[in-house]
Amino acid sequence: MNAAAIVAVFESTFDNVRLEGGADEPFYSPAAAGEHAIIRFREDFAASALHEVAHWCIAGPRRRALPDFGYWYEPVRDGATQSRFEAAEAEPQALEWILSVAAGRPFRVSFDNFDLPACRVDAFRCRVRSAAQDRLARGLPARARRFAAALSARSGCVTYLDSMHYQDVPR
Repeated sequence: MNAAAIVAVFESTFDNVRLEGGADEPFYSPAAAGEHAIIRFREDFAASALHEVAHWCIAGPRRRALPDFGYWYEPVRDGATQSRFEAAEAEPQALEWILSVAAGRPFRVSFDNFDLPACRVDAFRCRVRSAAQDRLARGLPARARRFAAALSARSGCVTYLDSMHYQDVPR
């Protein structure tokens, strides 16, 4: 499933928010009076679309009222800022993984920092796997459950909630 198909599934599933590609950087704009909220993802990257939707699915009402869900972004990170990034990103990346499987797409962990030592990369991959397994055990948030089911119906991957998909550490 490519980005255009993901957008089509999203827009047929939700009517209060738009999913748009073509952005230089991902960004979430909360709904203004009489307008829809907009989730913007990078260029035409399907993985970026699924990742940004994962953030939206996890965000509660307070975060969905804030530009970019109130997150920060630091392109250059020392050890402490990388740790904050990983803490904020493990859950959305775990949900992105589940959505990717539902869409019949491969998933790759995003570190967003290519200067990490290999041991740190491996630890974050394990953290994403644990978060995915935990999410499956707890159940998907309502919006994620709805979107994953719609992606699954389109892709034909009906086993996306099967833990077999999430046993190995993602690449």
